Amino acid sequence: MFDTLSDRLASTFKNLRGKGRLSEADIDATAREIRIALLEADVALPVVRAFIKQVKERATGAEVSQALNPAQQVIKIVNEELVGILGGETRRLRFAKNPPTVIMLAGLQGAGKTTLAGKLGNWLKQQGHAPLLVACDLQRPNAVNQLSVVAERANVAIFAPEPGNGVGDPVKVAQDSIEFARAKQHDVVIVDTAGRLGIDQELMQQAADIRDAVKPDEVLFVVDAMIGQDAVNTAEAFRDGVGFDGVVLSKLDGDARGGAALSIAHVTGKQIMFASNGEKLDDFDAFHPDRMASRILGMGDMLTLIEKAEQTFSQQEAEKMASKLASSKGKDFTLDDFLAQMEQVRKMGSISKLLGMLPGMGQMKEQINNLDEREVDRTAAIIKSMTPGERQDPTIINGSRRARIAKGSGVDVSAVKNLVERFFDARKMMSKMAQGGGMPGMPGMPGMGGGGAKKKKQQKQAKGKRKSGNPMKRKAEEEAAAARREAAQSGNPLGLPQGGDAKNFELPDEFKKFMG
Repeated sequence: MFDTLSDRLASTFKNLRGKGRLSEADIDATAREIRIALLEADVALPVVRAFIKQVKERATGAEVSQALNPAQQVIKIVNEELVGILGGETRRLRFAKNPPTVIMLAGLQGAGKTTLAGKLGNWLKQQGHAPLLVACDLQRPNAVNQLSVVAERANVAIFAPEPGNGVGDPVKVAQDSIEFARAKQHDVVIVDTAGRLGIDQELMQQAADIRDAVKPDEVLFVVDAMIGQDAVNTAEAFRDGVGFDGVVLSKLDGDARGGAALSIAHVTGKQIMFASNGEKLDDFDAFHPDRMASRILGMGDMLTLIEKAEQTFSQQEAEKMASKLASSKGKDFTLDDFLAQMEQVRKMGSISKLLGMLPGMGQMKEQINNLDEREVDRTAAIIKSMTPGERQDPTIINGSRRARIAKGSGVDVSAVKNLVERFFDARKMMSKMAQGGGMPGMPGMPGMGGGGAKKKKQQKQAKGKRKSGNPMKRKAEEEAAAARREAAQSGNPLGLPQGGDAKNFELPDEFKKFMG
């Protein structure tokens, strides 16, 4: 969603880098570019004005003029101000002292309240709670059935005594759900209310009546992040008509420009608490302003990535895999282990989304967007078409076995051959790194061990090496040695040509196969 804004800000900051001192003209030009970027992202004009004013005031002060790296300081200021307009600190749910905690969802029709009720229920269940979904949207056709399906997918309880489709009293359903939750020991009640295509008095009155009947601990306003500026207007109308405590952004994975997310917290004074960014139940999480600002500025989101990994991978399994890679040159690591690791990564979510959380990956957006997620499924199909013996020892896979595996998995024979070759190369590289030996085909890296013994051996061999008696051969050896010394003195450890031209640089054969 923030791709356009990220690209504009990245090009703006690129012009600042390398400058030892920033003039007033530099700061004005930067502020102008940031203003254009924000307006193009559909950020509300009052928010843009307040943001630019703060950035300019801080950038023209001693904070930047006395900094060792003024450009980095400006980026730091922009990052901090972005965190500010996104709401500052992360806002957590307030739970009632005496259960159940009542959470009421409000918003326009089509904002995604019903789907989000299931996602929130699933998220709370993962946190150790026992949520109950309540069907109070009795106006929209099949809204009750939709909530029932979502609750079943999330494996969460539902209270839906009325069929809906215009039948039933939503206020009474909401009241009865509290007693039902107490009786069945549900500690959180999520009330899904009706919406309209636009703001009207009937909608506001019904939402206010449900609010007064159940006295919710949290009223969450669900807003479609793709509707742009209208999201801010709708939020203001709900704030004044019904009142809400926090905002939930749905459809954050859409192709809109992200202005709603950057405007709504600043304009309404209510923080964004959750964000939904996909169709799956797990595509939902707490909203962290600092992490979102970091993503917008292309700095990645390592904390969220680490949290996802911790939820998916167990420490015991990780240690088991590490010991397999470290022992006997990684030969204990089999295709079964490789498949298990691949499936664990898949559970974390879309691979392109995971890659997008890594710092610096903003420069590779096109490659990430073109990533074929089905490649993982094809690889899994090939491995599952092998016998247990072949997975344990892929060296036994000969031509006839490859043909059988290819036929069983619906791929070409070359795909099976490539997978086995890449597995061996990947295992060798991971084993080398697990043992602290750097990457195969390259010298050991500082602080990672490895390479030292090999280097000493090479030095010992070089010391006792005799010069060739052939004058032409000796001259060629001396020229090659001189070229190596020149590369080392130029600070070019890979021996690339001067000026950083890497066109003639060749990867080791092991890497060529691994990179495909």
